[in-house]
Amino acid sequence: MTKGQGFGFGLGKMKELTEAFKKAQQVQEGAKKLQEELDQMEIEGQAGGGLVKVCLSGNQQPLKVEISPDALGEGADVVSELVLVAMKDAYQKSTDTMRERMEELTGGLNLPGL
Repeated sequence: MTKGQGFGFGLGKMKELTEAFKKAQQVQEGAKKLQEELDQMEIEGQAGGGLVKVCLSGNQQPLKVEISPDALGEGADVVSELVLVAMKDAYQKSTDTMRERMEELTGGLNLPGL
């Protein structure tokens, strides 16, 4: 190693590295806050024109299921299908919300895989 060159990083590279670490720390802190916000969200999915409603958190944790008395008269098979459709609807909305919020958090950082 040549004297005065350190590990091959010039001062400009050290500054870039320091900035990258700062941005990574900001994203990490933002991700923790986002996780807490997603836990508090209630995202509703529906089926059968509202005969069945399913609520998930922003992190896809099941919160509640509401089945209208009108749906019960349709039989178990229909109710089962309505519950499944409502769950898929809620899951898609929750996933979309999470993706949008992560894009806001990491906007402009060009992170691979996000």
